[in-house]
Amino acid sequence: MAVNDLSIVKSILSQYKHITLRKNLLELDAVKQCEMIDGVLSIKLVMPFAWQTGYEQLKQAVNAELIAQTTAHQIDWSIEYDIATLKRANEQHAIKNIKNIIVVSSGKGGVGKSSTAVNLALALQQEGARVGLLDADIYGPSIPTMLGTQNQHPLSPDNKHMTPIMAYELATNSIGYLVEPDNAMVWRGPMASKALLQILQDTLWSALDYLVIDMPPGTGDIQLTLSQNIPVTGSVIVTTPQDIALIDAKKGIAMFNKVNVPTVGIIENMSYHICENCGHHEAIFGEGGAELLATQYHTLLLGQIPLHRSLRQDLDSGKPTVVSQPDSPFTHLYRELADRVAAELYFQGHVILPDIAIKLV
Repeated sequence: MAVNDLSIVKSILSQYKHITLRKNLLELDAVKQCEMIDGVLSIKLVMPFAWQTGYEQLKQAVNAELIAQTTAHQIDWSIEYDIATLKRANEQHAIKNIKNIIVVSSGKGGVGKSSTAVNLALALQQEGARVGLLDADIYGPSIPTMLGTQNQHPLSPDNKHMTPIMAYELATNSIGYLVEPDNAMVWRGPMASKALLQILQDTLWSALDYLVIDMPPGTGDIQLTLSQNIPVTGSVIVTTPQDIALIDAKKGIAMFNKVNVPTVGIIENMSYHICENCGHHEAIFGEGGAELLATQYHTLLLGQIPLHRSLRQDLDSGKPTVVSQPDSPFTHLYRELADRVAAELYFQGHVILPDIAIKLV
């Protein structure tokens, strides 16, 4: 490639702006190959966080300019992912095979935390990452139903550990797989916390870039114990625009601050209702609340997910929207949200070396 062409390509890539990028692609050292052969410009990216939607938007944004300003007549793009392992809260030791843990939490129930966790995990997977999902909502484990796996049970190859249940190529586990569906979990806080920690540690997770944990709602003993004992990379708070939900979301952020778990940002669920007949958007729970909350607590509003019947129907049928309707606008919102969560986790965190298991003989 001519020196002039190379400098032009680097200039165009360095000037590309995207909501997920706090540094440009050259500063990230993401451009691993840039060469011209017979008029074909080959550009290879290696990203440290899930970014497939951002990648597709990059190609659309700069392809024409690259062809116009260089001698290339064709652009051959490729992308790989080498997801960074990020510093864990409170210097906790890693869980085997898990690089990063994202806890999805809410100050109260009924705000769509579990539905957000499911679609976020699946979206992270579609954005290029290896993802697992742990249902830690011990008193209301709904994720098996949402994934259509409620009749499955983990196997134990050695009577000590469990294999995760696979759903849409997502590695999952839940107390819901281990108890009868109609049984109530009448457990006190310490017993429930111990059971959840055991499920996390005894599951034979495959190599995961992100494990998404659907936390129990609230800020009580279980949430506190889990936050202090799980090697969390960052937390995400789910709320609705409703004043009562925002009050409880504040408590969730305050709890994570007290136990030194970073809050990556806030997701506003049921942000507005979309009429099925005319497409009109109506803010039935109010508007602007999550944005004000994010400003007040110096964090970010990561995304706004609407209220629509199809989102609920897909989860009730065990076929989440992200996989059952891959081209829907709601899937696009979740995938953009996944990019934002993954990028902010990276930019707010500190890259560390993966833990090395040493066996003494």
